[in-house]
Amino acid sequence: MPPVLSAALRFVPAAALLLAAAPATDWSQVARPTAKGAYVFGNPAAPVKLVEYGSYTCSHCADFANESAPVLKGQMIRSGKVSLEYRHLIRDPADLGAAILARCAGPRGFGAAHAMIFATQATWLPKLGTYQQAHPDIDAKPLIAQARSYMDAAGLTAAMRARGLTPAKINACFADKAEVARITAMTGDAPVEVRSTPTFYINGELQPPAGWDKLEAVLRAKGAR
Repeated sequence: MPPVLSAALRFVPAAALLLAAAPATDWSQVARPTAKGAYVFGNPAAPVKLVEYGSYTCSHCADFANESAPVLKGQMIRSGKVSLEYRHLIRDPADLGAAILARCAGPRGFGAAHAMIFATQATWLPKLGTYQQAHPDIDAKPLIAQARSYMDAAGLTAAMRARGLTPAKINACFADKAEVARITAMTGDAPVEVRSTPTFYINGELQPPAGWDKLEAVLRAKGAR
């Protein structure tokens, strides 16, 4: 056998071993925007597709995000079996402000910002009422001005600056009319049966109101692992 061919054959098993040892994709670290502006966490080709209409000022949404994370994100989405599409259902100016800030982090930072906002909701949400009482004229301001004022008062603007967003970037995000329209359009485009947050669909089927424990059972019945 020619020496060159013999040497090449000796490297085939090693190459095969390297391919076999290549780590599987950690889909929990993937978040991509859709054409309509929602964000999909995980494998876009996942066989089980969970859609959530949520709000950052919704306490039940925060409960779901925080309770589900170890299994939904840590196992089901990570494995590629489940994807989660998060659609904004804007309830109030503060919710809009939080959505603008989360999305301001871009596709690479949205997942972490999204999780942080829900994880710290119990800390920042009460500050909104305090601010509103101290500024009874807040409702007279334009919507975006209200959203920004609430985020500054809640400390979320500072939290996003600590995550690397510059003041100029944050200002630009609040001034981005196209992005704001994209966010609010999700509320207008929601199906008529979506009347509260969170509302879930699994593979296109509307789910009755339920906590994570019941939703987990439905996901597993659909093949989530």
